[in-house]
Amino acid sequence: MSTENKKNVSYNASQIQVLEGLEPVRVRPGMYIGSTGPKGLHHLVYEIVDNSIDEALAGYCNNIEITIQKDNSIRVVDDGRGMPIDNHPKLKIPAVEVIHTVLHAGGKFGGGGYKVSGGLHGVGASVVNALSCHMEVEIKRDGKVYKQIYEKGKTITKLEVTGTSKETGSMTQFWPDPEIFEEVLFEYGILEHRLREMAFLNKGVKITLSDEREGSEKSDIFHYEGGIKEFVKHLNKNKDTIHDDIIYFEYKSDEKELEVAIQYTDRYSELVLAYANNINTIEGGTHLIGFKSALTRVFNDYARKNKYLKDADQALSGDDVREGITAIISVKLINPEFEGQTKAKLGNGFMRGFVETNTNNNLNAFLEENPKQAKSIMEKCVRAAKARDAARKAREMTRKNSALEKTSLPGKLADCAEKDPALSEIYLVEGDSAGGSAKSGRDRHRQAVLPLRGKILNVEKATLSRALSSDEIKNMITAFGCGIGADFDIEKLRYHKIIIMTDADVDGAHIRTLLLTFFYRYMTPLLEGGFVYAAQPPLFQLKKQKKIHYTYSDKEQEKMLEKLSETPGKIDIQRYKGLGEMDYNQLWETTMNYETRTLIQIMLEDATAADEIFTTLMGDKVPPRKKFIEDNARYVKHLDV
Repeated sequence: MSTENKKNVSYNASQIQVLEGLEPVRVRPGMYIGSTGPKGLHHLVYEIVDNSIDEALAGYCNNIEITIQKDNSIRVVDDGRGMPIDNHPKLKIPAVEVIHTVLHAGGKFGGGGYKVSGGLHGVGASVVNALSCHMEVEIKRDGKVYKQIYEKGKTITKLEVTGTSKETGSMTQFWPDPEIFEEVLFEYGILEHRLREMAFLNKGVKITLSDEREGSEKSDIFHYEGGIKEFVKHLNKNKDTIHDDIIYFEYKSDEKELEVAIQYTDRYSELVLAYANNINTIEGGTHLIGFKSALTRVFNDYARKNKYLKDADQALSGDDVREGITAIISVKLINPEFEGQTKAKLGNGFMRGFVETNTNNNLNAFLEENPKQAKSIMEKCVRAAKARDAARKAREMTRKNSALEKTSLPGKLADCAEKDPALSEIYLVEGDSAGGSAKSGRDRHRQAVLPLRGKILNVEKATLSRALSSDEIKNMITAFGCGIGADFDIEKLRYHKIIIMTDADVDGAHIRTLLLTFFYRYMTPLLEGGFVYAAQPPLFQLKKQKKIHYTYSDKEQEKMLEKLSETPGKIDIQRYKGLGEMDYNQLWETTMNYETRTLIQIMLEDATAADEIFTTLMGDKVPPRKKFIEDNARYVKHLDV
């Protein structure tokens, strides 16, 4: 643009857009709830429930009821004190109206309302209001019942007295705005998992979830007097534990609290969950650092003192002492410092020493007072150390020695020319036949293909050293370039899209599950970072008058048949069972072409849910797997006979 043209472009105050009230939330909902998909939709429920949980933490609420109404609205009722209804001293409107219509307003900002609270930076209720086409709030306190109605973040009615009551508490009902969300459809299972977790983390609080939608009626009560001890028991229900007692301790001071529950299983993976003010800090933080540090130090000191380690210079690593562990670390504190909008990491420095000191003291006491159980744990840690050493040697064997210790790529891999990982992708293809078609049909510049022979090892039942003896697993590790387990380095990943492409049948689903189990247990950052995808090959091919159409679901098939039936002519239908039924042109057109393909991104969002499903489906206990199949058989659409 020339200087003359620049002068003709005005830039003044009239061009500065000011979004008032809750308009910013409606304009940029993703900034406040993460997305307008299922994750963001369900997050609305958690924000309202969090307010009731805060009442429970303050000691005023015992019961919380969440109901999915017949019209897919959500109703949350608690027996707390009831939201305040007196006028705010500055804004001159009822406090309940401030809570629901003003961002960053609530009893969580040092005003003495709550000492400890979770929620989404204090914007929860107002954000839910802004993203709902209708919201009703009812409050019982001071012997009266009050009601107020809002729509899309705006107040519709004044706060009115509608009756009398001897009870206290708050009721919030909201209808998510279909103009905002991709689909307003709540999934009972998603809410069930999170609400059960909240009940575990807040012992004694009774949380009831009900679904009143026609055909889906059900109800569950989550009430755990044992708190996180019962949480650990629940997580280990499909695993074999190596000691009977759950190690549990808690400590409270005026401004901070700590709860820890630990139990070891015979598994090779760890499950350590850290919470701060009921928020799952998935990226850890100072509380988790303190716990891990104390665990490693205490176990090494005990192992040396009791001759489990023979050499003076021998030591157990952090991975050794956490192999097979299921642990919950829950802290509560005033003014938590979280890193990032999603509160994924706790940053308060003093929490490291607080957790480390208390964990150190209580773990030492448990080991000294329970020598038999301590022996089981120590022997597990020593075995883990030996297996780690064997795995290290196995990893070294997978490397091709050179001056720079670079790996040569597996012979089966058809690599791509592109060297920028962000632009490169690798297809993991079931079988040599489909692998051959994929190699012929791919974009050789950006798409690599690695054929897999049969079903890979189920790593849920194997040690790392055993896994590294599998040629298919070694080929994947070498192709990806980022290592495995403790040596994993996401910066060295050679492809930013790892695409699982298997047949649309039971065997294909099994292979996909085995691969995901491997990624989850030994390459977790791949799932956390969103690098793993599942290709969606078509289920059907429809041919009419030399024109070919592909459909990818039963619903899409029905629509296409309806459309093609509008004109006369024979329709030939082919149901694909395997990728090998397609030639390379068809495979490219349907499953690999950037413009027309469908990829499903597979991400790890909930560690407890992931651990539970992988343990159930891939573990060695048959009854829970049988129950899972019985509970979910009605959802099966295509089953090979």
